[in-house]
Amino acid sequence: MNHRLSRRRLLLGVLATVAVLSCVVLALGLWRDGDESRAAPPAPSVTAPAGSEAPATTGRPPTGTPSGANPPGTGDDRSPTALDRSAPTKVAIPAIDVSTTLEDLGLDDDVMETPRDPDQAGWYTPGPAPGQRGPAVIAGHVTWNGARSVFYRLSELAPGDTVTVDRADGRTAIFTVDRVEQYPKDEFPTVDVYRNLDHAGLRLITCAGDYSTAEHRYADNVVVFATLTSTG
Repeated sequence: MNHRLSRRRLLLGVLATVAVLSCVVLALGLWRDGDESRAAPPAPSVTAPAGSEAPATTGRPPTGTPSGANPPGTGDDRSPTALDRSAPTKVAIPAIDVSTTLEDLGLDDDVMETPRDPDQAGWYTPGPAPGQRGPAVIAGHVTWNGARSVFYRLSELAPGDTVTVDRADGRTAIFTVDRVEQYPKDEFPTVDVYRNLDHAGLRLITCAGDYSTAEHRYADNVVVFATLTSTG
């Protein structure tokens, strides 16, 4: 009787051990899956260079010009069909006398790179191309070593202004500004800027606000939200 009881206790102990090990393996699997998902790089949220930008010596500092236009991501019934992917080669913004070729911008330590040339804007290549469905992003410096840079006047844009982007496939994407906003860098609207869209959108980004000589950066970002309204 005691012998049978001992065997039964031994069997129950083995089953309990197997159950515990199974739970441990499952937990490890979930942890690994979670860890892999966290490894995806987050969307960049700033465009300030690390130590090279300085405030302009002339003119007013950039300021946002919020509007009541349609928020990003709502689409427009008049929007033309989005184009296939093709790299942008040039952007022109007549209202602020900007015409620039484009550098390719990627990620650097999970933050979007900034253009190497302060007089040239850059296209964020991991995102959509201008004219392609989704939020294409083009960034540029506001000042550099005390001098005005390519997007110094970006905050002067207003709803209805146009942005023309030439593409490598010979097509032209023309966007109309919906709204212009200014945000503190620690409140950058990552979701609004980079979220999926049901149409072709464009985001133009630069720095703005007060400049800190100690931190070598501006306090804010200006973001221009625009929608594709014509193609050529």
